[in-house]
Amino acid sequence: MALPAITLPKVELPFDIPVLLHPAVDHFMIALPVVILVLELINLMMKKKALSGFSFFLIILTVVAAAGAYLTGLVDGKEAFPALGEAAKTALSEHKLLGTWLMLASAVLLLFKLLSMLAGGFMKTLYLLVLIVFVAGIFEQGKEGGELVYKHGMNVEKVKVLDDKIFDLKDDLEDALEDAAVKTEVPAESVKSATVEKTAKVPAVPEAPAVPEAKEVQEKAPVETTAAETVTDPTPTETVTEAVTESVKTQVEEEAVPAVQEKVETLRVEGMPEEMVQPEIATH
Repeated sequence: MALPAITLPKVELPFDIPVLLHPAVDHFMIALPVVILVLELINLMMKKKALSGFSFFLIILTVVAAAGAYLTGLVDGKEAFPALGEAAKTALSEHKLLGTWLMLASAVLLLFKLLSMLAGGFMKTLYLLVLIVFVAGIFEQGKEGGELVYKHGMNVEKVKVLDDKIFDLKDDLEDALEDAAVKTEVPAESVKSATVEKTAKVPAVPEAPAVPEAKEVQEKAPVETTAAETVTDPTPTETVTEAVTESVKTQVEEEAVPAVQEKVETLRVEGMPEEMVQPEIATH
């Protein structure tokens, strides 16, 4: 069952409460009610006024210890709160609320002890019930305090040091990311001018001459058809090859025939015998 929220007025003390004093005060806050309950149960059988008076004195110490636990808890909680996670902050708020009610309940317990000592009877029984509920609340408060320390690392120096280092590393990482983002950002105008300048410096690449298609080569090449050619559907490459071959063959024949005729004429001229000179015969 959730306790109703309660806020006490802030009290200004004339001295500063040191940090980490809360665990030491809590030991008294837990031990004293248990001792009081044991003494009251023993006094039910012994019915000694001395035990009852001693129990009353211990309840007064319990009220003082509850006030001390509340004030020291405020100091330690304020110190550890920024370093805690969301779950730990919620648990700390619940721990503070229960501690506030227990501090007020300690004063109520003292009142019921006085009434039981004066009236006795039913008030004594009611006082014992209030004492049992108070001890149960103290145990629950101790359990929550242990979870804050061992589960959430509240007021643990090493955990605080590690949290501080992690916090510093996160700040350094954010600063580095911001610096990197600033360095990588380039104004659009400078990028545009750099692009234009780079484009102006690059020489224009001459366009490669277009390769004539096979059809155009076929039309330009001198092709002589002969009767020996078979009527087929050759591929463009074969047609071009045959056309070039026939052209070269025709050109070679045209150049070779006059040369051969000239050679034959020369041989004929060189092979003819010279005119025989008839010697003159002397006659007597």
